[in-house]
Amino acid sequence: MMPWYVWCAVAAVTSAMVGVHWDISWHRSIGRDTFWTPPHIAIYACGILGGLSSAWQILGTTFGKAAGADRARAASVRIWGFRGPIGAFIMAWGGIAMITSAPFDDWWHNAYGLDVRIISPPHTVLAAGIFSVMLGTVLLVAGRMNRAEGRERAALQHIYVFLGGLVLVNMGTFIMESIFVAAMHTGYFYRAVALAMPVYLVLLAQASGLRWAATRMAAVYMLFWAGINWILPLFPAEPKLGPVVNPVDHFVPSYFPLLLVVPAFAIDWILERTASWPAWRRAALAGVAFTALLIAVQWPFGNFLFSGWADNWFFYAHERDYRTGPNTYSALRIFAPAEAAFATNLLIAFAGAPLMCWIGLHWGGWLRKVQR
Repeated sequence: MMPWYVWCAVAAVTSAMVGVHWDISWHRSIGRDTFWTPPHIAIYACGILGGLSSAWQILGTTFGKAAGADRARAASVRIWGFRGPIGAFIMAWGGIAMITSAPFDDWWHNAYGLDVRIISPPHTVLAAGIFSVMLGTVLLVAGRMNRAEGRERAALQHIYVFLGGLVLVNMGTFIMESIFVAAMHTGYFYRAVALAMPVYLVLLAQASGLRWAATRMAAVYMLFWAGINWILPLFPAEPKLGPVVNPVDHFVPSYFPLLLVVPAFAIDWILERTASWPAWRRAALAGVAFTALLIAVQWPFGNFLFSGWADNWFFYAHERDYRTGPNTYSALRIFAPAEAAFATNLLIAFAGAPLMCWIGLHWGGWLRKVQR
């Protein structure tokens, strides 16, 4: 039977990702009207749930007298006199960072008004906290998975794949300002994705022990991201901050997810068939294939999203927030012009993705051995 604190940690990560995307839609549809919005509560519930899970594990392992306490201490690390899984300690730090960011974010808005960008100083602290809770949960599940056998291991592998998909959701959110639809014909779009996604696809897939793990995680990412954006427009919303240049009457979704399952499939296929190769050769081939296939699918997909055929509930390409005027790229259905450094950015993408894959291979090998 899966311990409750594992489910609590998974719920924490899920709550954060739901809350973050809900909050982005809230800002695009309503504006920031108060700190105590439902999306904010969902986000900060991640810190609370992660804190409860980590506290239970650390205190129980350190002071517990039950029959399983000795076994838990054998699968733990010692930090500042306390014992527990390394994931629990990282999760605890993340929960503290998230709770600390809350008054910082409220003060920031009161002092400076609305955020101009997603990544503001308080949001950076919050993002670091979310990432730490997420990392701690991945390590917690990986450690138990590496020690488990039979049905328990199979169940943990499914949980692990789900967490891997949420890691990709988190990274996709972090680079969201570089991967909007109008940027799909620019070099910085592909540079951002190539430097952010392959390392996690390779790292997490290598440690899973499953075939087609990267493809499965990419599918979780796409379904989770698109699923939220299918649900949000079903609920009414009205702008409360001006200027309102595009009236809306429902929650506005973000962009359709990246077609990440295609390059992820290539990573799985290549890594399975090159297991005997040196790591640098495997990483080079996987990284180049990732970037080439990403361009091959996303470039024409951008044309499709701007064609009018995607103006429906499934692709929601027609949705624009209340601040998007009629003369913007998205409203006019035109792509941002290629930047002066277009070729350089593509070169960085093709060179950076193999490096990220190489890092993923090495850290994935370490994660596969984590026991504590």
